[in-house]
Amino acid sequence: MPLLAPPPLPSVTVPLGLVIPPGKEHYFDTTAKPVHYRCRSFEFRGETAFLPLVHAFLTTCAAGRDPDYAYLFRLLGVELATNAIQHTNSGQPGGTFTLHVVRTPTHMKLTCSDSGDGRIRPIRDPEYLAPLPIDPDREGGHGLALLDALATTWGDDGRQAFRRVWFTLDHDLAGSAWPTL
Repeated sequence: MPLLAPPPLPSVTVPLGLVIPPGKEHYFDTTAKPVHYRCRSFEFRGETAFLPLVHAFLTTCAAGRDPDYAYLFRLLGVELATNAIQHTNSGQPGGTFTLHVVRTPTHMKLTCSDSGDGRIRPIRDPEYLAPLPIDPDREGGHGLALLDALATTWGDDGRQAFRRVWFTLDHDLAGSAWPTL
């Protein structure tokens, strides 16, 4: 006899104080004055309902940069987060992913660490990610192509389990197709 799926849970509003630990509130306050930092990390639940927090986190990380830069940084960061939720075990019940931002005088680097696909292979047999060719008729699968075109540099560690995908974005947007779009 097949198991019946449990009924869906109702939508509720949860106070952000239950999700954001004390001392990290400024990571998500997009109206606050920019805070100087060199490194910033946060572990997110692997659910699309948390993407507004990802947006806020990335917005505060790029605070003080020009609007095009901040938009592009947020766009690419949300793409990494969405890929972690949709294509890895981070999107399974109880899954998480971490966004880690490093800011330097010349660029910002964002690394998304996720739970991978569950396959565990020796590190000597890496499988690096590659963007699919752009196909305007395809509904999805454009994320890595966006990353490839718009980031200054990007890559991953080639692991199937606990993968880290990263990009850098130069402050002057050098190496990005953004200014030409």
